[in-house]
Order: sequence, then C-alpha cells, then structure tokens
Amino acid sequence: MGFVVGAGLRKRFVSRERVGFLRSRVRVVEALAGVDVEIGRGRLLSLVGPNGAGKTTLVRIFATLLLPDGGRAWVGGFDVVAEADRVRKITGLMLYPDRGFFGRLSGVENLVYYGMLYGMGRRDARRRALELLELVGLYEARDRPFEEYSSGMRARLGLAKALMHNPEFLLLDEPTVGIDPVGARRVREIIRELKREGRTILFTSHNLYEVEELSDEVALIVGGRVVARGPLGELKRRLGFEPVAVVKAVCGGEERLLSRGGGGGALAELIREAHDGGCTVLEAYVREPPLEEVVVRALGGA
Repeated sequence: MGFVVGAGLRKRFVSRERVGFLRSRVRVVEALAGVDVEIGRGRLLSLVGPNGAGKTTLVRIFATLLLPDGGRAWVGGFDVVAEADRVRKITGLMLYPDRGFFGRLSGVENLVYYGMLYGMGRRDARRRALELLELVGLYEARDRPFEEYSSGMRARLGLAKALMHNPEFLLLDEPTVGIDPVGARRVREIIRELKREGRTILFTSHNLYEVEELSDEVALIVGGRVVARGPLGELKRRLGFEPVAVVKAVCGGEERLLSRGGGGGALAELIREAHDGGCTVLEAYVREPPLEEVVVRALGGA
C-alpha cells in the first residue's frame, strides 16, 4: 500500500445558474468521478490535465479542506476524513503561491506566525523559519515586508510555509504559476532536494517541461477521471510513443541524419551501420517523445 492512497474518490459541486431574466436551473459538476490514486513513499506524482479536470479538487481532499462525496483516502495510513487532524500534522500544502501572508509582516515574521499556529514555541518557530529561508534562498530578504517581495520570492516563501512543520507529504498545486523563469527554476531545484530527502509529493502543473523534469509518475486526468497513469517512459510507450535513435554522420563528404524507432539497441545498430558504410559519426543520441505530444493524444487533441 502506498504512503498516499485514494480509492474511488468522488466529488460533486451543485450550483444555480441563471436562465433568462427570472429563471434559474441547478447545475451539477462532477469534479471527481471515481478517482484511484497511489503514491509510494518518497515519490512524486504529477497530475496533468485541462482546467476543471479535478486536479485541485483532489489536492483539497488530501489536504482535508474538502470532504469527498464517495470513496476514501489515506495519508500515511490516516483517513483524511476520520483522522483529519493527524493527516494535517504530516501534510504541507502550497495551494496558491502568494496567498495567506500578511503584507506588512516580514518574511520571517510570516513564517514564525504559521509556525506558532502549528503549536511551535516562538523561539523554535524562528529557528525553523530561518532554516527554511536559507533553503529557499530568501535569507537575505528575511526582514523585508512581504508586500515588497516579487512573485518568485512569494512562491518560495509559500513553499517555506508548507515546510514549517517538517511534513512527510507535500501538496504542491501549481507552485510556479505566474512567476519568472529564474524563480521557477529555483522552486524546481528545491522540489528536487525535497525528493532527495524522501518527501512524498503530489504535484500539479500546466508546465509540462517541469512535470517531465520532476516526476516519478504522471496521472492524466480529464473530466474527473484518470485516463492514463504510470512512469513517464511506460506511459509514453503505452500510448503508442517510443524513443527515436538518431545518428548524425558524414558519409562520402555529405552530412546525413539517420534515425530509427527504438532506444539504446537501435542506436547501437545505427552507429554500427554508419561505421560499416565508411561514415564518420558526429553525434548519436536517443530522443524521447516530449510529454506534450503524449498529453495531447491522451486528452483527445490529436
């Protein structure tokens, strides 16, 4: 059994929408329609899908912010409904990078405040806050008011806030949305370090480059259903994609590009054929199909 498990999770939202001037009708949105998910300890699972697919709803259920209408979920063996307090103690949430902070308080003061909400004494909270500010590269800006922080700095402070109580499980919902490339790279570096420490992470992003860079597994979700899931390489092959072996060589004074479907074996064959044909190999590599192509096909856009 994984460290994080969701079984048959369902969630509906009911609202009223206006029809004409005096009439309205009930609108039912099935945000989750029987989602199963499992994350092994120390692994990072990315949720990928269009807006409204159910990604944030799933994050909120694991964060104990929403009750599922059906199914069950556990974090570290604790039921997210029946044992919500115990789940919160081992879970860190980054839902919106720049929300939940006080503009006139400094970075360190904001973190100390949240540390004390977690039951830490002021001295321990300040020590932990300074450690995390060093980790996320904000130590020099620790005494600056939050309202003066850039979007990238705010995202890094949001990540530090999620780590204040040293959680085993992290929920990172679009942690780099709207921030500059330098800030986004720093956030990705921190996430990689957290993985090396053995944290279990549920991650959402529309940035497929960072999904491919960070993920152990990817779950494609659309219409509240997981339509495909697995390690990246396995997922690509299951959906009909395979790596392409590429050799750039000079043959008879002309540069040629040779390619063949397959991985390392196909590459070795191409190199051998090039040498047998009297060619000089300039470059040889295996090109993986980009995740974007996989997602487009899986979501019905190709």
